[in-house]
Amino acid sequence: MSNDTENLARILEWYIGAGVEETCGDEPMTLGTAPVSVSLKPQINLRAAVSAAPAAPVRQATTPLAQATGNACQNAKDLCASINSMEELRTAMENFDGCALKLTASHTVFGDGNPQARVVFVGEAPGADEDRIGVPFVGRSGHLLDKMLAAIGLDRTQCYICNILPWRPPGNRTPLDSEIAVCLPFLKRQLDLINPDYIFMLGGSAANALLDTPESISRLRGRWLEYVKSDGSKAMVLASFHPAYLLRTPGQKAKAWADFLRLSRQMKGEN
Repeated sequence: MSNDTENLARILEWYIGAGVEETCGDEPMTLGTAPVSVSLKPQINLRAAVSAAPAAPVRQATTPLAQATGNACQNAKDLCASINSMEELRTAMENFDGCALKLTASHTVFGDGNPQARVVFVGEAPGADEDRIGVPFVGRSGHLLDKMLAAIGLDRTQCYICNILPWRPPGNRTPLDSEIAVCLPFLKRQLDLINPDYIFMLGGSAANALLDTPESISRLRGRWLEYVKSDGSKAMVLASFHPAYLLRTPGQKAKAWADFLRLSRQMKGEN
């Protein structure tokens, strides 16, 4: 369709929307003025003209990428529904091919710690060190996390540590929503199997993904939240800054320390 024809079709659609059905008269005029002699085409039925115009191409309801993501999410959910142990879950994640991040990652970083722990710490995604070794939080961020855990009397034998994503995004970029959606069923099944009383979210991205909220970490931290497991039971949730952020912004360590103390008091029944 030429540009002139497209423009005409838009104008005709506008007139129809305004209630105009057809042209009348061969000479345009306004009230209080003499008719202006202008040569017009014969009367045109606007609805017929628009109906005769070639239809614009119909856009697909979903893109191939969106369809593939939806299929991968459903496959992950179906797979997790039949898993009854952490070892089965680890094997399923290692064999899962529905997330492109796996193609660029060196390891599937499953989790670390005690699978019967009362508290689970959840980060966003593995970094370079974690991808190389295959264990979560083993780089500089992990060393800081270990020190903060020790300060409240915990270590990795008394808690469990994992991430929203088991595969490192290239260059440590921010995970895409589609990547999070595909990996989330595995994390949720992990939490079901561990069945913790407390979940400590490390960073806003992790908290947003698991709690399905757009709120910033500054608004989420400092108060108890809830996570509902698949059986309907609930875990108490705290969100705080990611250790990597604390390394870049040490001025926020006091707030993170307050969050760790809040967790410690609750676990000891002091709140």
